[in-house]
Amino acid sequence: MTGEFIDGPGYFAKPFVFVDCTDDMTIMKEEIFGPVVAITKFKTTDEVIERANSSEYGLAAALFSSNITKATHVARKLQAGMVWINSNGDSDIHVPFGGVKMSGIGRELGSYALDMYTEHKAIHINLGLNH
Repeated sequence: MTGEFIDGPGYFAKPFVFVDCTDDMTIMKEEIFGPVVAITKFKTTDEVIERANSSEYGLAAALFSSNITKATHVARKLQAGMVWINSNGDSDIHVPFGGVKMSGIGRELGSYALDMYTEHKAIHINLGLNH
């Protein structure tokens, strides 16, 4: 559906929508950015969780459902640094953001981000006089 590039300065594109995707397609296996959505069918919740978690990436996921209980169940099981339910891309500077697996190390935003700039060290000294 569309995927056309917009004429003019810069590199801008209209949203790309890929339908009937299969798990062996590059777009389903790699982490891509931009106005892109890849749509695939599934039969069970367990199947879709297993398929999503089989990726070596885990930056983020977006779920859209009228069943919030089921969506929350799926969100907890997904191996992703952030999961949106019925939204996409919104965030708060107080909430940590970052991926899992090959999608990054550590967290940005929130107090967890300070850990990226902190080195911890333990120094042990035996103060016993039993020499």
